[in-house]
Amino acid sequence: MDKLAVIALGGNAITRNDQKGSILEQEINVKETLKNILFLIKDDYKLIITHGNGPQVGNILMRNDAGEQLYKITQMPLDICVADSQGGIGYLIERVLRNLLKEEGIKKDVLTLVTQVIVDKKDPAFKNPSKRIGKSYTKEESENLAKKKGWIFKETPKQPGYYRRVVPSPVPKSIFNRESIRKMALHGSIIIAVGGGGIPVYRDEDGSLKGIEAVIDKDMASSLLAQRIEADELYILTDVPYIYLDYKKPTQRIAEFLTVEQAKNYLKQGQFSEGSMAPKIRASIEFVEKGGKKAIITEATKLSDKKYGSKITKQ
Repeated sequence: MDKLAVIALGGNAITRNDQKGSILEQEINVKETLKNILFLIKDDYKLIITHGNGPQVGNILMRNDAGEQLYKITQMPLDICVADSQGGIGYLIERVLRNLLKEEGIKKDVLTLVTQVIVDKKDPAFKNPSKRIGKSYTKEESENLAKKKGWIFKETPKQPGYYRRVVPSPVPKSIFNRESIRKMALHGSIIIAVGGGGIPVYRDEDGSLKGIEAVIDKDMASSLLAQRIEADELYILTDVPYIYLDYKKPTQRIAEFLTVEQAKNYLKQGQFSEGSMAPKIRASIEFVEKGGKKAIITEATKLSDKKYGSKITKQ
């Protein structure tokens, strides 16, 4: 029986911390990552690919700001910037994947969907920005930008001493076109959707859709999509091959197999950083609790090597 899976590509699958972010660099990174999902396609998995957009949407916002200052170009709101990043990254993933499929002699449609995601306008996240976007800055640079632009910064867990801008990250409530996504995937098309966590929208008093200034967590949105389309497996690709306990401490150790209850306990113990692994663990727990068979967290380039990867299951 065919398996339905959602694969969430992390930011490092597109842009690495030590790179400038040129299209050539991004194309090489995406190709390196997508090569590792070909085995799932060959095994007749039905796939939906989601992706992050933290570095890219941050760069779009910086271009926004520079355009206004230098050329008086009107700035676009954050939801439009998310939509821009969704389209651009989706196009890149689709083009690279089509080329890989051609090389492998595999004939499949690949569809990129601009996806809107409903959030609650009163979500507490709007009073406590936490989602890191854009490039990393030194403490001095971040303080100058905070004074100049009113931006909020938080230290980057993976780069102590460096700071990134943070914006609200509300909980995703509902995803548009999920039934169509499910049907097209089961029919055999590879779907790219919920890019950057989806474009954040809410319904006003008369039920009309309105955009809102936020960036939804990609892993939480991917988990919600996987739940709603009744996917069998959720893959969260990041920059480490396993979940680690006591990360970067002398007692660091691999957690290759975790039950939902074990994962919850480690979360309570503060084992996972809120700016890094914690959202991935929560997304995995929610997926498995809502009926998913297995969530896998691993490095983007290690997926095809089955000796890597941490698995979260019910029991």
